[in-house]
Amino acid sequence: MNKAQLVEAIADKLGGRQQAADAVDAVLDALVRAVVAGDRVSVTGFGSFEKVDRPARYARNPQTGERVRVKKTSVPRFRAGQGFKDLVSGSKKLPKNDIAVKKAPKGSLSGPPPTISKAAGKKAAAKKATGAAKKATGAAKKTTGAAKKTTAKKTTGAAKKTTTKKTTAKKSAAKTTTAAAKKTAAKKAPAKKATAKKAPAKKSTARKTTAKKATARKK
Repeated sequence: MNKAQLVEAIADKLGGRQQAADAVDAVLDALVRAVVAGDRVSVTGFGSFEKVDRPARYARNPQTGERVRVKKTSVPRFRAGQGFKDLVSGSKKLPKNDIAVKKAPKGSLSGPPPTISKAAGKKAAAKKATGAAKKATGAAKKTTGAAKKTTAKKTTGAAKKTTTKKTTAKKSAAKTTTAAAKKTAAKKAPAKKATAKKAPAKKSTARKTTAKKATARKK
C-alpha cells in the first residue's frame, strides 16, 4: 500500500478523498518534524518513532570487501507496539468493525514503566559520573607529570648554578693562595741574599786574626 492507496482507504471515513489526503499529510508532517527535533512519538498500541544517533564506525563494502569509515549520523527508528506485534503474529485477531489499535494492551511501547525508567536514568547518571571521574583522573595525571618535569628542570638548573658558583669560589681561593705564596717567597728571598752578603765579613775577621798572630810571632 502506498500513500495514494492509504488515502483511498480512509477517504470514506473522513468524508472525501481531499480530506483524507490532508489528514495523512498532516499526520506524517507532525511525525517527521517531531522525530527530527529529537522527540519520541509514541502511538498507543501501534508503536513509537524516535531519533537514534550512531557513532562513527568502520564497515565493509559488500561488493569489494574494502574497509570503509562511516561518519557519525542519526537515523529514525520505529518500534512496533505489543498490540501491533500480536496482530501481525496472529496471536490476536483483527476486529472487523472496530479500530485495530484502539486500546493499549499490556507491554505496549507507549512508554517504559516508572521503575524501569528510573533504573535507566540511574545507570545513565552512573556512566556519566564514571566518565567524568576518568577524565578528571587523566587531567590530574597530566598535571602531576608536568609539575614533576618542571621541578626536575628547576632542580637541575639550581644544581648547575650552585656547582658553577662553588667552582668559581675554589678557583678564586686558589688564585688568592698562590698570590700570597708568591709574595711570601718574594719577601724571604731578599733575606737570604742579605745573609749571603754578611758571610764575607766573617772571612775578613779571620784574616785580621791571622795577621795578629803573625805579628806576635815576629816579636
